[in-house]
Amino acid sequence: MKLGILTSGGKDSLYAAYLAAKTHKLECLISLKSENPESYMFHVPNVDLVELQAKAMELPLVLEKTKGEKEKELEDLKRALLIAKEKYGIKGIVSGALASIYQKTRIENICKKMDLASLIPLWEIDQEEYMEELIKKEFKVMIVGIAAHGLSNKEFLGKIIGEDILRKLRTAKEKYKINLAGEGGEFETLVLDCPLFKERLLIKKATKKIEKSYIGQYIVKEATLI
Repeated sequence: MKLGILTSGGKDSLYAAYLAAKTHKLECLISLKSENPESYMFHVPNVDLVELQAKAMELPLVLEKTKGEKEKELEDLKRALLIAKEKYGIKGIVSGALASIYQKTRIENICKKMDLASLIPLWEIDQEEYMEELIKKEFKVMIVGIAAHGLSNKEFLGKIIGEDILRKLRTAKEKYKINLAGEGGEFETLVLDCPLFKERLLIKKATKKIEKSYIGQYIVKEATLI
């Protein structure tokens, strides 16, 4: 089945696409650029880099803007899906929801109305196994945003998720009850490389925006493919 990848450039959507690609054909990436940093549906940090990810995958990108207002942003998603359906002939979409009923039900409802299949391969996945698989499958995942007690800008922001970072996340989970995969918004990620990419992203210039010791963003100013 021809699929569009609903993505903001983070680990969940691209790992979901990696799993879906084993039995389906990936046709395009679909992304919404939200003006609202607190968007209920679409994560915001470094979404512009999805364009580079699309080039790395040698796939077209459908990029639409949204003001990120609750419920209204769903209309913007419909518009993006319609473009992908008409232009690239997709029959369904794959997304990376892990445990958010809000995201899952709204994506499924929109897809049903548009006669599109909704694939959510990571739904209720064992998050410990998932995080280990990311590392084993050589996903190069950078933490580009944190917002939770137990996570510090110094230890996590701009760092690649490997065994060391995963161990620290486990400690934060035990002590502060954070979600190990960041599903509760504890941290946001950017995929720099993965098995779907023909090239990898190289960050040439970036800055850190620090609000508190446990709240910050890693903002990529310049990046390229190598």
